[in-house]
Amino acid sequence: MATLPDDALRKILIQIQQTAIQSQRALNLSKQQIAAKERERRILQLTIEEIKSLDEDVNLYRGVGKMFMQVPRPAMEKDLKSEEKDITDDINSLTKKSKYLEKQFNDAQGQLRDIFNSAPRA
Repeated sequence: MATLPDDALRKILIQIQQTAIQSQRALNLSKQQIAAKERERRILQLTIEEIKSLDEDVNLYRGVGKMFMQVPRPAMEKDLKSEEKDITDDINSLTKKSKYLEKQFNDAQGQLRDIFNSAPRA
């Protein structure tokens, strides 16, 4: 196996380390976003359950800026369901992104491990 000059090896190591660090940061951010979306989805699910437990003749209101507007029950339920679906789609895409970033981070760590394990002992 041909050996690389020290500065070329150093550049490769720095690049792999930067990739690992960026992947780890992006993975942590992605996990935080998933947690926030999960909380948001749970709040929506609780709201939907609460609306279903109300009588049919109860007025429903939606916040619009600093005021509240009366909204028909079917429209409110439809809006909440579509919002829940959007959040679920976001969670699924963030989960896929997290898996990719985790794989990228593990690959970078593996490359670093391989380089250090194959380095000649001095």
